Amino acid sequence: MEWTGARYMDGPTVEVRERIAASPERVWELVSDIGLMPALSAELRSARWLDGADGPRLGARFVGRSRHESLGEWETTSYVVACAPPYEFAWAVSDPENPGALWRFSLAARDDGGTDLTQWMRMGPGRSGLSLAIDRMPDKEQKIVFVRMREFERGMAATVDAIKRLAEGAPTGQGAGA
Repeated sequence: MEWTGARYMDGPTVEVRERIAASPERVWELVSDIGLMPALSAELRSARWLDGADGPRLGARFVGRSRHESLGEWETTSYVVACAPPYEFAWAVSDPENPGALWRFSLAARDDGGTDLTQWMRMGPGRSGLSLAIDRMPDKEQKIVFVRMREFERGMAATVDAIKRLAEGAPTGQGAGA
């Protein structure tokens, strides 16, 4: 990730891609399993569906608990804003109309039977935990945003790599990504 000088209100984005030698249906099983994600993440500690939901569907909610060395521990409720098996799974953090972040997995079938997987996220436009750090140090906003986006990029790369290994049948280590 290169320095862009982005501010939080700019809605900076990051995405990572991976070619996976498994069908979109197999990859979908993994990316839409919120219970699996803590095993693939350095930050996410737990995730569970709310309101009696037992899997992804448009409008479903889930709660995630996270921990970061510099930011502490927190819990957020996310809302499924796109659910099109086996091609797209997206959720908005905290408020679907004004999310603190928007996350998306996109899957594209390849001619060879495999899948191109993309994980994408956009920061903001709603407030998030990062907003508190920016409030305390507004003169460092661009650096705070840049550092956090780099962390997301590294974590997302580790997550899609772990999904690739699982989808292709190889074991994966715990705590690999973000």
